[in-house]
Amino acid sequence: MDYIYVAVGLLCLFLGGEALVRGSVGIAQRLAISPLLIGLTVVGFGTSMPELLVSIEAAWRGVPDIAVGNIVGSNIANIALIMGITALVWPIHVPGATLRRDTGVMILAAVALVPIFMTGQIGRPAGMMLLAGLIGYLVWAYLQPGDMTEDDALGAEKPKALVSVLWVVAGFVALLFGARFLVDGAVSIARDAGLSEAFIGLTIVAVGTSLPELATSVVAAFRRQSEIAIGNVIGSNIFNVFGILGITAVIQPIPVAGRFMTFDLPVMIALSLAITALLLTRPVIGRPMGLVLLAGYVGYVVLAQG
Repeated sequence: MDYIYVAVGLLCLFLGGEALVRGSVGIAQRLAISPLLIGLTVVGFGTSMPELLVSIEAAWRGVPDIAVGNIVGSNIANIALIMGITALVWPIHVPGATLRRDTGVMILAAVALVPIFMTGQIGRPAGMMLLAGLIGYLVWAYLQPGDMTEDDALGAEKPKALVSVLWVVAGFVALLFGARFLVDGAVSIARDAGLSEAFIGLTIVAVGTSLPELATSVVAAFRRQSEIAIGNVIGSNIFNVFGILGITAVIQPIPVAGRFMTFDLPVMIALSLAITALLLTRPVIGRPMGLVLLAGYVGYVVLAQG
């Protein structure tokens, strides 16, 4: 039965990713705003909803290693695994100046966790500070949304607003159900194999809840929507730290195991810096770099078992 859950979850995630990209691109066209901004907000935050649900549930159930590992592991998977696979599907064409602001916020969010993790707990005051960071970022992104590209401005006939909204809603629903089925099956399989809760959170659960981002980014790559693919990953990483950890900590303070500070968080910060350097210095992230990112993720999973 666990394997059936995994299969159903994967199918729901793929269909949800297709619906979410279709609807969000339509919204971007109707509102005449940058698809990158849509990717950073509507898509990036929407595909992070499974992480939010899983982290809150894990915190309530008294398994904080899964709650924290889910977020840190998801951010690592978003960069190394998802960007790697997306680049293999179709080379990612990097958008312009707006990206500099958003990658900077992603790095700031990652670094902000250092003093918090050093205390050994994410308490309610820290949670409220993280949420304040999210609100500030959203206001900033809205006030400086970036320019429309010529293709965006002169693109094909704009879809109807209601149709686009329905696609987005349907995508969210499919992603949420898909993530729940997948995580339930994967966690049960992993525990039967005798793996630790921290490792489950960092890998099995993190990849499971990141599959909406994977499905959305791969579908965006097939549809030649690089802005959606990149914005989805960056926006999700920002929301995971500021939004999900913030909300979870306000609801239920989360103890932080020492391994996250000494190993997993430094990996997350290093990858955030590395992908920022790539995005700001290369016009295209091609298949060779995609293979490098994937190899890096495999190496991390091997080391994380220790």
